[in-house]
Amino acid sequence: MTPLRRRGFAALVSLAWIALACHEVHFESHVTEGEIDLYDHLFAVSVPDDSRATAVGYRGAIYATEDGGNTWTRRAAFWGEQASRAQPLLYDVSFADAQRGWVVGQLGTVLHTGDGGVSWAPQVTSKAEDGYHLFSVHAIDANSAWAVGEWGTRIYTDDGGASWQDQSLTIATTHPQYVWLSPPEQERVRSGEKVFEDVSLNDVYCRPLPSRRCWIVGEFGYIFWSDDRGATWNPAEIVGTEKVNPVRFEFDESDISEADAQRIQTFVEMILDQEHLNILIEPFASAQEVQTFGQPDHPGPLFDILDARATGVRSVIEETGILSDRLRMRATPPWDYEDFLEDDPGFLDRYLEGRRADAPMVTVEIAQNPYLFRVRFADDVHGIISGLGGVVLTSDDGGVTWRYGSSGTKQALYALASTDGTAIAVGEKGLVRESRDGGATWEPPPSGSFPEIFTFMRDLEFSPSGGVGMIVGQRGLVMRTRDKGAHWERVLPPASDAAE
Repeated sequence: MTPLRRRGFAALVSLAWIALACHEVHFESHVTEGEIDLYDHLFAVSVPDDSRATAVGYRGAIYATEDGGNTWTRRAAFWGEQASRAQPLLYDVSFADAQRGWVVGQLGTVLHTGDGGVSWAPQVTSKAEDGYHLFSVHAIDANSAWAVGEWGTRIYTDDGGASWQDQSLTIATTHPQYVWLSPPEQERVRSGEKVFEDVSLNDVYCRPLPSRRCWIVGEFGYIFWSDDRGATWNPAEIVGTEKVNPVRFEFDESDISEADAQRIQTFVEMILDQEHLNILIEPFASAQEVQTFGQPDHPGPLFDILDARATGVRSVIEETGILSDRLRMRATPPWDYEDFLEDDPGFLDRYLEGRRADAPMVTVEIAQNPYLFRVRFADDVHGIISGLGGVVLTSDDGGVTWRYGSSGTKQALYALASTDGTAIAVGEKGLVRESRDGGATWEPPPSGSFPEIFTFMRDLEFSPSGGVGMIVGQRGLVMRTRDKGAHWERVLPPASDAAE
């Protein structure tokens, strides 16, 4: 799939993800290493110990402190042949220790340091050739790191970044996105070539060694967990949402009874205000109906039945007032099936077999659609995820299953971290929430503990000791705590600059 085929919603959320910075806009580098004379938007921070921190962001910005955040210096990257080019946006930074770390960003950018962030040099990955953006990086140790990004990107190094292994999500003929590919892309899939999945992975996180647990989260509720440092990844499950029994029909019938219509509407009304939940509508036919109406040389009559059943259920749901963009029609009849048969002779047979069920019905199911920004675990078992629209998920089984918590807000929660038994989440327009029960419930911080601000906060991290923490965000914002998050102060921009 080419970038021109990106979904409108994904493109919209990508804009929100970088807060005021468009992926495809580049800006000329305007300053060199040393004094910070113009404060850029900052997207990420890494705090390898109580003294050192590095923040990255807009226009290739790299800020560093070696005195616990009292003073900050701009660092410069060595771009080699790219020196004359505009600097990319840098989305994330992660240090394995005080000396060695990585930065990732726009158009497949990967930078590495071995001297504590004094100097940075680019590393080569296939994603730079593809022009795919990298949104998150996590340094496991001095040699090993994971990075994730758009188009299902998952890349890994175990040699300090000299080479990166591509383990990105790809599409097979059985993948739901396969039917939406162009004919040339479908041919590439059938011939065994890689076609990457159209999904953005926004965060990767691993517990400190000796733990071997890692997690990845992204758009459309994508969550993966690993117990072998990413050698294998397993999809997680979001549980605990409402379910409804299928709408059943008689042979060759598509009328919906009043009782079924009322039952479906009652179900939908329960989730009207849960905007991260979509509804999947999928029609099925009995074996007798497939045999009678679904002849391979004339499947139109079966297509009519399936279409009428699915459309009827959709109309009932729309009467509740739910927005149409929350409805997903799965396995709709492929009226243009003949266009696929020359390249894929088994296409129609697979579709007809997939519509066969024990009885005629239409299933109505919840599709988890949260846009997830950040995942963090306090230990190998207890984890929290934050996302768009104030979404919070919690896990108490190592990330295998997740349940919704209550953040009490509809604003985006971009980042979270835990220290001393308290989880802190930050987000748009100065939003701050704290949880002392593992993410199940959240509340504003105590009065006087947090400065009143109205700008976006994009990242939050504590040092390994948990004593020092940094928050970074819009217009060069850097905030610091030196008492495990009990009190926060703004250190950048200086008060005199911020007032101008």
